[in-house]
Amino acid sequence: MAKEKSQKADELTINEKLNDFIHKNRMKFFIGLVAVIAIIAGAVVTTSLRDRLQESGLVQVDAFERRFSEEMEFFAEAGESEIPARTAGISALLEDLEAFQRRAFGFASARAYSLSAEIYWNLKDWAEAEKAWLSAAAAAKNSYLEPISLFNAAVAAEEQGNVESALAHYNRVTALDFPGAARAQFSIGRLEESRHNTGAALEAYRNLLGRWPEDPLWTNLAQSRIIVLSD
Repeated sequence: MAKEKSQKADELTINEKLNDFIHKNRMKFFIGLVAVIAIIAGAVVTTSLRDRLQESGLVQVDAFERRFSEEMEFFAEAGESEIPARTAGISALLEDLEAFQRRAFGFASARAYSLSAEIYWNLKDWAEAEKAWLSAAAAAKNSYLEPISLFNAAVAAEEQGNVESALAHYNRVTALDFPGAARAQFSIGRLEESRHNTGAALEAYRNLLGRWPEDPLWTNLAQSRIIVLSD
């Protein structure tokens, strides 16, 4: 019985000490709690703000795309005397897009770069198109737009006759989960053939058969090229 009383006394002493410690340091606890709440609230506000900015950015890109469609439609219907005005409209759109890209982020930025790339593509300015597609790929990291942008950058590099850059872009595509990856792999073989690298071409085609055996089109084409190159 005395032992139980002693234990209760000890527990009471501990509780009293704990209460006394909390009472003396209550301001520290309060400040710490406020700090935690502020951090959590700040994270929520930041996320919410980023979401709103991203949504606003996508709305702006939609407006840019409408302008592009209108400009291209007018350009197609323009008479010879109207072409300078239409060209000025496209140039103004590109300038506005570049200004937007400097402050945009995330998927809105990726779409803006893609639109610039499409404009340069239509103008057959392959160097600027390649550059814009690569910027789109970087901004669209880990989204479906990344491999599409890289593939288009490879095609733009090919249009410039820059085989090394095209191969580098196609190789990046094949490393991603993308429905067109087998086509990119075939393009690697095709480009190696174009510069008479038969061994590298055969390796590319065989890699295609090994990695995408169920692709009905590109595996058949790869097999046909292997037969031709192996004769």
